[in-house]
Amino acid sequence: MNDKIPIVVGRSRDYDVGRIKEFCDQAAPHLGLPESMHGTAVLLKPNLISSRASKLACSEARFVRGVAEWFVDQGARLSIGDSPSFGSAAQVLKKMGIEAELEGLDVAIVEFKTPKEHRLTHGVKVGIAEEALGCDLLVNLPRIKAHNQMHVTIAVKNLFGIVCGMRKAMCHMKNGLSHRKFGDLMLDLSTLLPHSISLVDGIQTMNKRGPINGEPLDLGCLCGGRDPVAVDTLLLSLLELDVKKCPVWRAAAARAFPGATLDAIDCLGVPPESFSGSGFRAPTILNPVPFNPFRFLNSSLRRAMASANG
Repeated sequence: MNDKIPIVVGRSRDYDVGRIKEFCDQAAPHLGLPESMHGTAVLLKPNLISSRASKLACSEARFVRGVAEWFVDQGARLSIGDSPSFGSAAQVLKKMGIEAELEGLDVAIVEFKTPKEHRLTHGVKVGIAEEALGCDLLVNLPRIKAHNQMHVTIAVKNLFGIVCGMRKAMCHMKNGLSHRKFGDLMLDLSTLLPHSISLVDGIQTMNKRGPINGEPLDLGCLCGGRDPVAVDTLLLSLLELDVKKCPVWRAAAARAFPGATLDAIDCLGVPPESFSGSGFRAPTILNPVPFNPFRFLNSSLRRAMASANG
């Protein structure tokens, strides 16, 4: 009996919706999804980092359309939500063209605005959006991006969006005293979720720096898995990055998360080595995790103004 963690890898040269749906078909049996999802409450959690960001910094509209269409075809009751750093989820979905791309599908927009306090590792208290925890299945939709503070953002880091609003900045200021401690916080968030899967957009990635102002790099990769740590581990290897440079991976390895070792992963589909030589780069000298307090106050004021205008 194979008790390894299944991770499915696929290839797509562009954001063809049909090809993305075909990948969902391929991955579904390995992600524990039933043949029929009639009546299942499914929440799509894309990367909607900010209404001020470029499209490359957020989930790609056609990728979201492909995944959403697939779940609607399975009979799911579908919603989509996140907690952006600036603006509401609805504002970011509109600006990034995702709202228009979802036209014709029965998809409800959910704002992550009801915090419930959870105590995490190191005594950290965090307000998690009840809206993110109340679904039958959370579908995590990260985009592969370089990250100036955390090396890369993939499946685990994208879950930071379930922290409500400005509480994310407070996490950086109060609880991000080290990259390792912040990595622990990311891992704790992954353990709070309801049943969840990750479907990763690596078709066009953000390269060299991020998560806002990096450069595009066409990788042509799709990836899916139930275990976000295993997804990250496999993709760090696929990108030919040193896993020890990634604070989230180091925290997972120190805590003996099964998905932190390649030996625990059963890679299905396209061989990861076929992406060798992609040229993907991520920062190796990381910025401090805590925000400058004056930057935080300025950002908080801008967020409040954006909300008032939205």
